[in-house]
Amino acid sequence: MPDMSASASLAMTQLATLAKEVDEDKVTPGVLGFIVFAVMALAVWGLMKSMNRHMGRVDFKEAEETETPETSSADPKAKQRG
Repeated sequence: MPDMSASASLAMTQLATLAKEVDEDKVTPGVLGFIVFAVMALAVWGLMKSMNRHMGRVDFKEAEETETPETSSADPKAKQRG
């Protein structure tokens, strides 16, 4: 397997001449970071749009209870009476 450090070193020396000042301790996201961030932002926007569409279809009205208090098991007074 070829030594990649020589080609990486050569690329850095060629790119360093294009930059005014290269700080080896500073890391920037670059174009790849921007592309990843933009894709994630588009995915979140799409998910939020889909969620809003689905939430609009939900019916929040509760169905009325048809049980009488005597037959309801949730009524504590019915248990005390009978």
